[in-house]
This record gives sequence, C-alpha cells and structure tokens, in this order.
Amino acid sequence: MDINSLNAKFKKVAGGASTVFNRAVQFTEEKLGTAEKTELDAHFENLMQRSDKTKHWSEQLLKNTDAVLNPNPNHRMEDMLYEKLDKKKKERVTQFEVLGNIMVEAGNDFGPGTAYGNALVKCGQAQIQIGNAERDFITATSNNFLQPLSNFLEGDMKTILKEKKILETKRLDLDACKSRLRKAKSATSTQQAEVDLRVAQSEFDRQSEITKILLEGINSTHTHHLRCLNDFIEAQTTYFAQCQQYVADLQRQLGSTSGNLDFSSLSAGLGNNNSSGSSLASPVVPSAPPSIEVTAPTPTEKRQAKALYDYDAADSSELSLLADELIMVYKVRDLDPDWLMAERGSQRGKVPVTYLKVLE
Repeated sequence: MDINSLNAKFKKVAGGASTVFNRAVQFTEEKLGTAEKTELDAHFENLMQRSDKTKHWSEQLLKNTDAVLNPNPNHRMEDMLYEKLDKKKKERVTQFEVLGNIMVEAGNDFGPGTAYGNALVKCGQAQIQIGNAERDFITATSNNFLQPLSNFLEGDMKTILKEKKILETKRLDLDACKSRLRKAKSATSTQQAEVDLRVAQSEFDRQSEITKILLEGINSTHTHHLRCLNDFIEAQTTYFAQCQQYVADLQRQLGSTSGNLDFSSLSAGLGNNNSSGSSLASPVVPSAPPSIEVTAPTPTEKRQAKALYDYDAADSSELSLLADELIMVYKVRDLDPDWLMAERGSQRGKVPVTYLKVLE
C-alpha cells in the first residue's frame, strides 16, 4: 500500500472522528443551553409525536392481546423463542378441550346409560366444541390482528426510527456548522464554514423530506389497523355467539332429561334395610331447586333470537338487551303477545317482540 493511500485513509478516519466529535459537542452544548438548536415546524413535530404514540400503543396492543389469547406466560415465552428461531409454533390443546375430554372419559366410565354419566358426556362434548371455537378465534385474531401489528413494528416502524435517527444526526451537523460559522474569525475559515453549512443544510433538507414522507404514511397505517381491529371484533363476536349456542343447546339437552330422571336406582344403591335407606334417598330427589320449579313459567319451545337494538329494562320483570346479542326466547301463558320471555344464562325476564329477530 503506497503512502498516498495511507494518507487518504487516515484523512477519512480523521474526518469521521471529527464529525462525531462535533456532533457530541453540539449535543452537549444544547443540553447545557449554550447552543442554538434548529427546530422543526409544528406539522413535522406533530407527525413525530404521532409516530411515537403509534409505536407505543401498537406495542401495548400486541402485548396485551397476546396475553388474552395465551394467558400462560411460559407459553408466550416459548412462542417468542420459536419465532426467533423461525420455527412453527406448537399446536396446543385448549383448556376447554382438556376439560371436555376429562368429562367424556368420566361419563363413559360411570356409564353413558346413567343420568350422571350421560350428562357428563354431553357436557364434555359441549366443552370440546367451545375449545374448538376458541382455537378458531385465536387463529383468526393472530392472523388478522396481531400479525399486522407485528409486521408494522418490525417493518415500517423500524424504518421510521432509522430515518428519524439519521435526521437527528443531520440536524446536529447543521447546527454544528452554524456554530462554527458564528465563531469563525478569519476570511478563510468563514468561507469554509459557509461551504460546510450549505452542504449540511442540503443534507438536512433532503433527510427531512424523506422522514416526513414516511411519517405521513402513519395515516394509512391507522386505516389498515382499523380494518384489523374490525376483524378482531368480528372474530370475537363469532366466538362468543358460538359459545352461547353450544351452552344453550347443552342446557336444553340437560333440561329435557332432568325431568325424566329415574331415582329408583339411586335409592336402591343406598340399600333397602329399614328406614335408613329411605332417609338417605329422600334428599336426593329434589335435585333441582324447588324455588325455580315454582316461580319459573311453563315455557313452550325455546328459540334463539337476536336483539335488534339496545333495550333498558323498566323493572325487575324485564330483561335488558344489547344490540346484536343472542338470547333464548319462548312464549308464556297469559303474557301479552307483544312480549316474549327471554333467558340469558341464569337471567330471565320479558322483552318486547319488536326488539327481537327470532332465528330459525
């Protein structure tokens, strides 16, 4: 390597070190309040703040939605490790499926021909259906909501942060050139400082334009994330509606068999010796709460209905509604034909027919 190459390399290294030093001096003096700082216009500052908010809240949404879908922190860490290694995540069984399989096994062991065994099998099958619905909800939310957020943070947001960092260095270079021009004492140093300032100003303006274009793209990002949010809510609505349907079907199945239970086998199993057998068997018969049997109206066929609008109950005999929710409804003797009796889990009350769409 000749002496000219060495000199060129040395000058390049020395120039780079000088630039870094000048930036450090400028940054320190700005913090101490002894140097002026080029301020961005209000619109640019607003775009910068909006990008910071978008980054912060996208990270929070990603983190907390993931915690809802996968409450086990160890599983989340494991999934994160698989992502880093670019491997496919484990397909896990949901807790509802685990519970459902246990119930089915228990019911088959007790005997599906017995009342308790049959109920366990039916409950287990419903839990498995709920588990499958939960798996579909998790998959849909991961693909349509979490993945776009993650892609934005790993792609566009990293590019924005990189360009913002470059803009800050160009701004420090510009202000350092302004400072040197103010401190120049000779004509030669003043002339060189002016040339450096023009170059720094040009680079700063160019980087400002690049960064501004990227920051203005946040608007389209918000529009895209809004669509993703709607997809999330749609998946959640489908999931809850499926769960309600499965539980309502299960409740009807259990309700249709509870009135036909034969308790003779239970009392026989307790023994036939003197009065002790009957005294032990007697409390088993009223398994359903007597108060419910007395106060509940006699229903005809129950049907599923969708609430068309919100409705606030006027008194305790009515049931409040939320638009688009699914409930079970049925006719009751002596009830005004403009009203139906409705059930939501353990809640019961009358609702106006005009607020409902009865489903087939």
